[in-house]
Amino acid sequence: MIQHDLADINATLGHDAPGLVMWALGLNQTSIVTTNFRPFEAVILHMVTQVSPHVPVVWMDNGYNTEATYRYADAVTKQLGLNLQIYLPRRSRAHREAVDGPTPALDDPRHAAFTAEVKLEPFARALRETAPRVWFTALRATDTAVRAQMDPVSINPDGLIKVAPLLHWSSKDLHEYCVQHGLPNNFDYVDPTKGEDNRECGLHLAH
Repeated sequence: MIQHDLADINATLGHDAPGLVMWALGLNQTSIVTTNFRPFEAVILHMVTQVSPHVPVVWMDNGYNTEATYRYADAVTKQLGLNLQIYLPRRSRAHREAVDGPTPALDDPRHAAFTAEVKLEPFARALRETAPRVWFTALRATDTAVRAQMDPVSINPDGLIKVAPLLHWSSKDLHEYCVQHGLPNNFDYVDPTKGEDNRECGLHLAH
């Protein structure tokens, strides 16, 4: 796929989430959709699996999720029949905290290593094992300044086609989709690798 084609796709389908999903799945390439079961994640999961029910859903469970998030993950997985594939860090939370102590603060020099251990390494492992050519993500332009500069479809240096159908959706759009399709939601969500809502965790900077 050359850059010119990518520009055309973003121009014609960048604001058409279902159309973008259909286009990307129509490439007939191995695909995955990643999730962290944060608020409104059921939207991307429903939108993709309605077209491709068995697409692998990759969750990097860092071990620090709230009880509500774990219940939400189970509810969405059951309702949509997700092909959920969970990737855990090499060490459990109990092991990590026994050796290294509580989660390091953002200004702690150890925080980068913490993020690499609980999120980046599990995702790298997931990419090796699932070997996708297309990656669906629920990124939104309103999340961070970095994401506001992204296109709905981009190609990583390794050739992975990254598709963010909901990039231009508002929280109102996502809420209405959930209501329309009877999807559950979860607002009790914490990401210890971000620390702040408008901060990148590193996953979408590395990939």
